[in-house]
Amino acid sequence: MKPYPFDPSIKHHLLISLGLALWIFIFLYATEPLDVNEFSDADKLVYLPLYGLLGAVCYIICLPVHHLLLLKKTRWTLAHEIQFTAIFLVVAFVIARAFYLYVVVAGEPNPYSLTYYATSIFFPTVFTVFPIVFLGRWAFGKYKNKRLEAQKIEIKGEGTYEGLRIAWDDLILIQSSDNYVEVSYLDQTQLKKQLIRNKLSMVEKDLPELIRTHRSFLINPIHFKTWQQQKGKLSLLLSNDIRVPVSKTYSPKVKSVFG
Repeated sequence: MKPYPFDPSIKHHLLISLGLALWIFIFLYATEPLDVNEFSDADKLVYLPLYGLLGAVCYIICLPVHHLLLLKKTRWTLAHEIQFTAIFLVVAFVIARAFYLYVVVAGEPNPYSLTYYATSIFFPTVFTVFPIVFLGRWAFGKYKNKRLEAQKIEIKGEGTYEGLRIAWDDLILIQSSDNYVEVSYLDQTQLKKQLIRNKLSMVEKDLPELIRTHRSFLINPIHFKTWQQQKGKLSLLLSNDIRVPVSKTYSPKVKSVFG
């Protein structure tokens, strides 16, 4: 299933919860659904902000679900979004019903039945209120994807040959291979390799942040793990247990970078 726009930023989700709280208050105050139109003006200023706050709290309570749904996956999909929405609505219904019974009509002899409350009050309100959550989550997700796309680097192919655009943090190393370069990179957590028709010297010129360890290797310094030495030959251990040689020519520079 294709990825769905998703931003894991807690700060952005707190903004969504704040927007939800304000929208619930405005909606209930303006439309006065069945249980609200019986409130006095003073009651509205007490209970309606609490309804909004409860909506925000329900959303915040459900945020750990993001991590649970991604335990065995690396990408957020539409199926994940639907599952999160269903869980959020169930939690919201339980808390809203409890608030209605034990706060709004506490001690009243004839509260609305569960069925009537669900079909005539809760779900009609949800269909109007929930779009603020959907739009907020989708907008922040699209913004994150756009920002990440803008930050990607391009390893160009020679002439009209196809290149590769990836996030800087995903690039591990580039190795010379005849008239090509072999790019080792991460796709989520999976190691992948791609051949691109170009020269290592041209890639080094385009991406000076890379470190040359050998005439055939350029590495991304953020993936450096530790030094290794076998039979007097120096090498570096990178992410995903990738080992690259360090030649005598480039050893001084490499040592100055990594200590």
